Amino acid sequence: MPGGPGQGGDPSLVRLLAGWLPRQRWFGGKDSPIEDLSIGTATELRTGEPGLHHLVLDVRQNGATEHYQVLLGVRRDLPERLRPHEIGLLAGATGITGHAYDAAHDPELTRPLLAHMAGESVIGPLRFRRAPGTGIRTDLDGAPSTAEQSNTSLVFGDAYMCKLFRKLAPGVNPDLEVNLALTRAGCEHVPDVHGWIELAPGGDGTGGGEPVTLALLSEYLRSATDGWQLALTSVRDWFAQPLPPGPPDAQAALTTDDPGAAGGDFAAEAERLGAATAQVHGDLARAFGVTTVPAERLRALAAGMNDQLDAVAEAVPQLRPHAPAIRAAFGEVAAAAGGLRFQRVHGDYHLGQVMRTDTGWVLLDFEGEPARAPAERRAPAHPLRDVAGMLRSFEYAARFLIASDGNLAPGTADMLEQRARAWAERNRNAFCAGYAAAGGPDPAAHAALVRAFEFDKAVYEIRYEARNRPSWLPVPLRSLEHLAG
Repeated sequence: MPGGPGQGGDPSLVRLLAGWLPRQRWFGGKDSPIEDLSIGTATELRTGEPGLHHLVLDVRQNGATEHYQVLLGVRRDLPERLRPHEIGLLAGATGITGHAYDAAHDPELTRPLLAHMAGESVIGPLRFRRAPGTGIRTDLDGAPSTAEQSNTSLVFGDAYMCKLFRKLAPGVNPDLEVNLALTRAGCEHVPDVHGWIELAPGGDGTGGGEPVTLALLSEYLRSATDGWQLALTSVRDWFAQPLPPGPPDAQAALTTDDPGAAGGDFAAEAERLGAATAQVHGDLARAFGVTTVPAERLRALAAGMNDQLDAVAEAVPQLRPHAPAIRAAFGEVAAAAGGLRFQRVHGDYHLGQVMRTDTGWVLLDFEGEPARAPAERRAPAHPLRDVAGMLRSFEYAARFLIASDGNLAPGTADMLEQRARAWAERNRNAFCAGYAAAGGPDPAAHAALVRAFEFDKAVYEIRYEARNRPSWLPVPLRSLEHLAG
């Protein structure tokens, strides 16, 4: 199969990929047409039937080029189980004939990834790495996780989780960099790293001097439950509590009721999660260091927040009524004195990035916010940025069920909104208490900074949902109404 920057590859394959790519959950450019698509690199990983090729796609939209990773399987006859993942039928213009499909869904073609990492293979521009002091089993088949993600995670039995980074960024991915450092530090709140896959420097067409991270192989958390699902279960239990007798106004005024009285109360877990977050922040500070920033840095931070607000308000009109309150919060940060301590943080912290195991909370996905530039993801920040992200996530969880049900009567929606506020407040307070008690900077003592970080995260969420999941857009907008009120 042809490859290399500037080569388009099989024209029929390029056309098939251009039609298939926008339909993928992990594709980040759904809001704009593809202006051009070419195959930057193509590496054959397996010959015969089925064949396996690793592709880096160069996709131009709005005048800028992004890079995406695809594992391309090719079979003459495609089994029924793989038909939902078909890209199309190749005509054989370059000697390849058969059905092309997303090989991440084919266990026969994911197993070789483990063997290559275990053997630290080098194939063309691809380098397979094994973490020092670890062994990797090679007898397991990988199947994609059912979780909705911006990447694709392959589960290998009960041993490993391999995250394929679909949208590639120049250099070492922060998820690999941070998890390796925390694994070496013996942090109990992250899964151990076993291996990774990288592209040789310059192999992604960006001309960078660092290898590009393609995949991360970590310990699989056997007994883990997703934090988002645990929180939604708690909200659902709270919403299901019987209505008190009386007129709708009395029913809506339910904020005096205690969500802790409902089954599945989440507050104790929220407090433990806060403590785990503070402990990871401490480990990150020791691994990467801490810097004290001057007032000029805070003014630059506020200016960046305002720039994002301007761009998103232009694209999403529903945000504009809240812009004055948001700008006022950013202004408080710009007017603050320096002296704040910045460090490496998670960068995209929410309930979907944490798992509850038998032994406690585990933090995942340190790659940062997908829409941020690579330098932003790796830059030090105040740890309360992560706290604000989790506080936003509690607001998100509290209102998700309301936003996802378009048939609620106005009185019922008002009542559930009151309950959502009560649930969010209880769990926000519990998380902050656990975080401060475990040594993190007290959110109550930095209320203006937390508020600004929350607004900035909300603006980011609105941009993300508008581009990737338009049906979810009411969720951050509804919670923003409460935050800006």
